[in-house]
Amino acid sequence: MAPVFLVLGALNGALSVALGAFGAHALRASLDPRALEVFETAVRYQSTHAVALLVVALLLARRPTGLLAASGWAFTAGILIFSGSLYLLSLTGVGRWGAVAPIGGSALILGWILLALGGGRALSGNLRPGADRDG
Repeated sequence: MAPVFLVLGALNGALSVALGAFGAHALRASLDPRALEVFETAVRYQSTHAVALLVVALLLARRPTGLLAASGWAFTAGILIFSGSLYLLSLTGVGRWGAVAPIGGSALILGWILLALGGGRALSGNLRPGADRDG
């Protein structure tokens, strides 16, 4: 699983930089200030959670656990749903996309909780190498 989350983290990091540049240069003239702010929020959360995916990958490489894998999938889903809905909201102006964002935000919060639990176990040394007692 570590390579999967390393790639997902790196790709999301690259995409967030590209989208941030696109927003700063191409969209600044065409979006109203509020829509641009929403777009920038999507970029910020995507880049932050791209780094979180890299942390998950590094911890999984050290000591694989189900909690860490679940954290990575929660971050991935959260990025897609939270940032994706905000990108769509800012670009289309369709307000219903704003109602989807809390679902993605909940996935991101779950990812952090699972990272705390799984990361703590991975770094505590309580598990034998290769053991996976938490699922």
